[in-house]
Amino acid sequence: MKKKESLFAVGAGFLRTIAILAVCMIPLWPASSLTEAAQNRVVVYPAPPGGPISPAYQVSVTGQTVPVYRARVAPEDAARRWKAMDDKKNSADFFDTAAFASFDMQGTATVTVTVPETVVSAKILPTSAGIVPTIQGKSIAFNVTSPANLTIEINGEWIRSLHLFVNPLETDAPRPDDPDVIYFGPGIHEISHLVVGDNKTVYIAGGAVVRAVIEPDEEYSISSYSGLRNYTPTLELRGQHITLRGRGIIDAQACTTHARNMVYVKGSDIAIEGVILRDSSTWTIPIRQSDRVLIHNVKLIGYRANSDGVDICNSRDVTVEHCFIRTLDDLIVVKADKGQGEVKHIIARDCVLWNQVAHALSVGAELRDDVTDVLFTDCDVIHDQGREWSLRIFHCDAARISDIRFENIRIEEARKCISVWIGKAVWTRDKEPGHIRDVVFKNITASGTPLTVELTGIDEAHAIENVLFQTVTLNGKPLTRDQVSANNFIKNIVITP
Repeated sequence: MKKKESLFAVGAGFLRTIAILAVCMIPLWPASSLTEAAQNRVVVYPAPPGGPISPAYQVSVTGQTVPVYRARVAPEDAARRWKAMDDKKNSADFFDTAAFASFDMQGTATVTVTVPETVVSAKILPTSAGIVPTIQGKSIAFNVTSPANLTIEINGEWIRSLHLFVNPLETDAPRPDDPDVIYFGPGIHEISHLVVGDNKTVYIAGGAVVRAVIEPDEEYSISSYSGLRNYTPTLELRGQHITLRGRGIIDAQACTTHARNMVYVKGSDIAIEGVILRDSSTWTIPIRQSDRVLIHNVKLIGYRANSDGVDICNSRDVTVEHCFIRTLDDLIVVKADKGQGEVKHIIARDCVLWNQVAHALSVGAELRDDVTDVLFTDCDVIHDQGREWSLRIFHCDAARISDIRFENIRIEEARKCISVWIGKAVWTRDKEPGHIRDVVFKNITASGTPLTVELTGIDEAHAIENVLFQTVTLNGKPLTRDQVSANNFIKNIVITP
């Protein structure tokens, strides 16, 4: 069993993140020492007229009213969730409505949330945030001392919950008249297809809502996967040294299901920071054949078929950090199409995840070029009532998959927990099966029923090799060998302690 630490995880990933941030002029998540030394400050952005405001919650922070927006999410009823995924043409018909609010802060702030009925119970997720609210009548109150992506559940309401995005202060917002900046100020804007090239910044200010639309004469192609129309992306970041940032919202509700990606990435030294992406009609942020990409403090809420969160495809040196993702399909997933380049040096860290149907953190299914050095770490899965898996390697093609690490992950609710799998599936394109080796699950805690763990190879020549379970705890008890379902094509399973 290979026990070396990933070089990327230890040092190179941090240096790469620093380099990307320097290129794109995005401030790092504030250090605690800076927060303690700074004066308390809160910035709230007013909602533009005509925005979809939620009546379910009222939010204030240090006495300032914070706009609360509506967001469509997958239904509570499992049969309707499966229908939303499987009946792709009519996927948009199956939803419930949650809410979200956001503000920027430095120091300490007191948040008050008020609802129409008397509050009997309230909890704030992730539990690891350690925030316990006080209850008084129809309101709850609590303090926040650092940026966080929180979910507030009152009186047991978890589907139609409130997501609260607490951002660091913006310190270097660009000027509207900068020729290298595409600037969307407060208010409602509409765009169809915007290509962003080398050395450009797209800035979506707090209080701005950019609505993605499809023009009547816009060209499209037919997707072989779904048989539905596929239009060009709404925002296409194509080139070098490109940034998409701000505190505003991009909303794709006006786009038909499977119509287009919200933000398409192809290039190098590209960063996306701070924005909220609502209701993508298909994959929200595909990253294709790219190098040195940073997705930082981005919030994604989606409910339609194949509304994946972040798809990292045939790319290298990609970091996804401090994000919130609640979508119908895969949340953060790594893929490798044939002939488009290997995948390596990928890290997803400090993200809060809500898996509604598919996978929370995964590699696969489309894996036709090699994938190595992938680290998922320090993430919270606050809900997982899907029919797939929380943590998975799902391999149905011919690539070699190696050095995949799932570490320091807290799963608050799940059914299917861990899967490493080689086999044939509807997505299979290669005749020859692939290979998986050197997989680590370390410091994983999970609760739920039944919390299945499976290891499945396909034959002796395509076995899964070297899987380490280190300090994996299910429902408060250490994982044991008899809890791991493994067929005859697994070589070297190690469980410690």
